[in-house]
Amino acid sequence: MLTPEQLREAMIASAGEDESITLDGDFTSKDFAELGFDSLALMETCAQLKRDHGIVVPDETLWDLTTPEQLIQWVNGARA
Repeated sequence: MLTPEQLREAMIASAGEDESITLDGDFTSKDFAELGFDSLALMETCAQLKRDHGIVVPDETLWDLTTPEQLIQWVNGARA
């Protein structure tokens, strides 16, 4: 099961040195683009999830997900 906090940690680790990325409060319902995450940052986030939690999100699935909430729901449904 993937929690919002685990995803937050992976996203922050994937943001690198971009200090404009903040994931305070309820970030899960905002679009990835609104949060400052482009396709490269999303791919790195998924790589981080794989390293830390063994979660594999196929690229073709990732492109259909527009918010962290959708990603969490997909992961938790796929892993159930």
